[in-house]
Amino acid sequence: MSHLGELNRGPSPGAADPVKALLHRHRDLCLRAVDPLEIAAGLEAHGITDRTAARFRHRDVFSLAEELYARVPRDGDPPHPVPPSAAPFDRAALLLPLLPGAVCAASVTALRHTDGGTRLYAAAAGVLALTLALRAVLRRGPLSTPAHAPRPATAAWTWWLIGYALLGDGLLHLAITGGPDSPPDGTGGGHWPLTTAPVLALALACAPAAWTTHLFSGHARRRLGSSRGLEDFTASVRPVLLGTFALFLLALTALLTTASALLDEPAPLPGTLTLGALLFLARLLMAHGFTHAPKVILTLTAGAQVTALATVFAARLPGCAALSAPVETLTAWHPAAVPSVTCGIAALTLLVHASRRLPRASAHLPPGRAR
Repeated sequence: MSHLGELNRGPSPGAADPVKALLHRHRDLCLRAVDPLEIAAGLEAHGITDRTAARFRHRDVFSLAEELYARVPRDGDPPHPVPPSAAPFDRAALLLPLLPGAVCAASVTALRHTDGGTRLYAAAAGVLALTLALRAVLRRGPLSTPAHAPRPATAAWTWWLIGYALLGDGLLHLAITGGPDSPPDGTGGGHWPLTTAPVLALALACAPAAWTTHLFSGHARRRLGSSRGLEDFTASVRPVLLGTFALFLLALTALLTTASALLDEPAPLPGTLTLGALLFLARLLMAHGFTHAPKVILTLTAGAQVTALATVFAARLPGCAALSAPVETLTAWHPAAVPSVTCGIAALTLLVHASRRLPRASAHLPPGRAR
C-alpha cells in the first residue's frame, strides 16, 4: 500500500501513542511551521482529513496539528500561536494593477489619432509597453505566483487569446468570405477591423482582478485562524470564492460597457466575459500555487481557436470544403461564437477545479512553504 493509504487507515488499534509515529513522519513540516495552522494545512496536503484525525484520537485536523506543534521543542515559543492574518497592505502592489489599463488606454488613443507608418510604430510601442506593465503586475502583489510554485510557460497562449479578441473574429469572417486581401490597417472600420474595446476592458480589469484576489486571500487566511475543522473552513471559503468570481465579472462588464461606449464600438459581452473569466481563474489558481491545470486549459483553448482558423483556410484546398462547416455554422449562429464557446468551456472547467482546490486549507499556506 502507498504511504497515503497508511495515513488514511490511521494508527493500529494497539498503538500506545498514535501521534508519535505521525510526528516522526512529518517532523520537517512540524519543525518549519510557525503555528499549528500551517501544520494543519500541510497535513491536509498530504491527504489527512478530519476523519483520519479521529483515528489519531482527535476531533479534527486542527486539533491534531496543535498537538504536533506542541510536541516539537522550539526556542522562544510564544505562549499562544498567532493566527495568520490577512496579507499585509502593500499600497504599491495594489496600485500597480492600474498600470496596464493606463498603458492600454494611451495605446488605443495613439492608434486612433495616427495613420500609416506612424500607426504601426504606435501599435508596436503599445504592445511592448503593455507587455512590460502586465509583467510587473504578475511579478508583484496579489496576482504573483508563490516562490515555490513552478512558472508554467503560458504567456504565449495568453497573448494569443488576447490577440484573437483584438483581431481574430475579423480574420475569421474574412477567411470565410475568401479573404483577407490585405493586412489590418489598425482601425475598427477597415477591411480587417480591430476590436479594441475588449482588450482595453481586459487591461483595465487587471485592477479589480488584483483587488478581489487580495480580498479572497485575506478572508481565507482569517478563516484559517478561526475555523475548527477542514470542512468548516471549506464551507466558509467556497461561497467567498464564488462571490469573488462574480464580483470580477461585474467589474469587467461595467468596464467593457464603458470602453465600448467611449470607443463607439459594439460591446462583445459573451466573448469578452468568457475570456476574462478564463484569464482571472487561471491567474487566481496560479497565485495560489496551482499551475498545471491553468497551463493545460489555456493551451487547449488557444489550440482550439488556432484549429478553428486553420480549418477555414484548409477548406480552400480541393475536396476539403467540409472542414469549415462546423466553424461556419457556429459563426452563423453568433459572430463571436468561437471565442465564446472555447473560452466559456475552459472557464467553466477552471471554475469547477478552483472550487475544489482553493477552499482547501493547504491552498493558503504561508508564502515560501511547499505544499
